[in-house]
Amino acid sequence: MHGIEPLADETVVAAMQAWLEKAVIGLNLCPFAKAVHVKRQVRYVVSRAETEEALIEDLLHELQLLASADPGDIETTLLVHPRVLTDFLDYNDFLDIADAAVEELELDGVLQVASFHPQYQFADSHPDDMGNFSNRAPYPTLHLLREDSVDKAVAAFRVGDRFFEPIIARREKLGPVGWAALFGK
Repeated sequence: MHGIEPLADETVVAAMQAWLEKAVIGLNLCPFAKAVHVKRQVRYVVSRAETEEALIEDLLHELQLLASADPGDIETTLLVHPRVLTDFLDYNDFLDIADAAVEELELDGVLQVASFHPQYQFADSHPDDMGNFSNRAPYPTLHLLREDSVDKAVAAFRVGDRFFEPIIARREKLGPVGWAALFGK
């Protein structure tokens, strides 16, 4: 991304918070997000990495930090990396490396990595399929989650097709134009 003025961390975090509030919480795409957001238990980290190797270092650091942190202080981490893996296919390939990092630190079963990207596209879907939008964030992001917290949150809500039907219906009704309008685009 040479020649592009670097983004200020504050700008990146503000965009991610707006996305979380307007899309994830506002559209109830993830019913578990509101509680951790309100309690300020989401750690936002803007990586300055410009290579995959540097991003791996940041990822390893953040995995260790989250694993050792009190969940009351840090429940989850959004590792935002606006300077690397901006191409979705490269990002998607990197997810295997992220999972391997969790295993390398012997944190499988403890932490997991979820994925968000501006061009997110599920396999065999059309780019404008609204299903993709649930994983579209303003910047490439690795979402580090505590597995026991995910399990507790899932147990607290009805999970199944009927649980997700209203979420899918809201997303479909909004459409790509409505999604863009959420963010003033």
